[in-house]
Amino acid sequence: MSYRFTGIIDRYLLSGYEFTRRLRAVRPEQWTAPTPCAEWDVHRLVNHMTRGNLNYISLLDGGSAAEFLRLRDTDALHGDPVGAYVRSVRECAAAFSRPGALEQILDYPLGPVTGEQALAVRTTDATIHTWDLARAIDAPEELDPGLVAWIEDHLTDIYAGLAESPVSTDTTHRFFAAPQAPPAEESRQARLLRLMGR
Repeated sequence: MSYRFTGIIDRYLLSGYEFTRRLRAVRPEQWTAPTPCAEWDVHRLVNHMTRGNLNYISLLDGGSAAEFLRLRDTDALHGDPVGAYVRSVRECAAAFSRPGALEQILDYPLGPVTGEQALAVRTTDATIHTWDLARAIDAPEELDPGLVAWIEDHLTDIYAGLAESPVSTDTTHRFFAAPQAPPAEESRQARLLRLMGR
């Protein structure tokens, strides 16, 4: 494992725990509430997160980028959003804990990556979508400060070599905003969210 991603499984689990905390607060009438991701309501956001974890496991098992994209929106919740998401986090962490998994080269849709870099991208995704979920259900929006600091400090490494990146001025990633002049005073969380198009 490279020093850049030391402790990445623990960080991934923390990001999953933070998402789960908001997920457990979703009220029945909020599953159809809109999120900051314009095409997703709360239910679809949670499915995206759950299916994503399962798709990362598939990549470790030799799955292709094409298969990853084909399965991206298929139902992974099966009527139990909280249980399905929690299981997917546990199973994904277990898969990436297997000997050699973090060094394995995966056929990721945005370009080949090591397992550790893929899990760093996943951790970032989970952290940003935690804010999306919190905003959608009017829950506390403060993200874990340690995760925010680590992600912001390592953005270049996390997205190195990928076709789309929040640190690239010409990215086409649909969730990243065009570069903007930062406010005079900006918290680390606000800065990270701005880089991610929020």
